[in-house]
Amino acid sequence: MVPTLYGIPNCDTVKKARAWLAQRGVAHAFHDFRKAGVPVERLDAWLGAAGWEKLLNRQGSTWRKLDADTQLRCGNAPGARELMLEQPSVIKRPVVEWPDGQVTVGFDAAAWQARTST
Repeated sequence: MVPTLYGIPNCDTVKKARAWLAQRGVAHAFHDFRKAGVPVERLDAWLGAAGWEKLLNRQGSTWRKLDADTQLRCGNAPGARELMLEQPSVIKRPVVEWPDGQVTVGFDAAAWQARTST
């Protein structure tokens, strides 16, 4: 099994994460939110593993472009989930499903080094 990295290819953090994996020869699968959408069952698993607060990217340009009512609607798990399905760009990236079943959100080189060292 290989890790599956979910994200958007033109996202700087996703680019950095993919380059980091490639430089270390870590085989991985990539799922493009823009082309393939967000798999509902995977989103539900991520929400269960990481929590909606960690998964919802309130720092990105997509969030900043939302009107105040939409942002307010996302102040709980159901509202955040609905928005993530409508606009995958509000999901913090990358989301990685590791072979051991763990899910991580964002790129942390030190943590990934520990995961990929054998």
